[in-house]
Amino acid sequence: MNDEDLRRVLGLLSQDDTLRTFASLVLGESDGLSPKALHKLAGGGLAACDESGKWRAAPERFRELLRARAEPVEALSADERVLRTFLVDGRLTTMGMRRDKRLVVLRYIATLFEPGVRYPEKDVNVTLRAFHDDYAALRRYLVDEGLLSREGNVYWRSGGPVDIGTIEV
Repeated sequence: MNDEDLRRVLGLLSQDDTLRTFASLVLGESDGLSPKALHKLAGGGLAACDESGKWRAAPERFRELLRARAEPVEALSADERVLRTFLVDGRLTTMGMRRDKRLVVLRYIATLFEPGVRYPEKDVNVTLRAFHDDYAALRRYLVDEGLLSREGNVYWRSGGPVDIGTIEV
């Protein structure tokens, strides 16, 4: 997956017809949906049609895109072992781990947030929910460890590793 896949999904959700159709699928409403919008959504991986011709939303596509954007740092083999232990299929298996191991996982998750970008709380929650259902605890850990800062309901990355190769000057 690449940035083009991400742009395509976001582009589909920025169009009224495809957003409305996707919302209807998520809510289980299948009557009167635009065939054109359904096929656009299917092309972006956000909808699927089963053998009987029934359409369904494919929200797992969001999780796939998030996982693809958060690839672990390969140079740190000890950290990589921790990530492989506690992140299974991109999901955090437990939050009950020693602080040093939790920091490895939190630093990895923090890389999903771009330095210098401010995120509304709901966007932070969506990102963190891809890793664990208790996204509020994850958010709290990230803030407590100084990886995210918060003012009001706005968050920004304030710590963790930064890939120097991706920063534009």
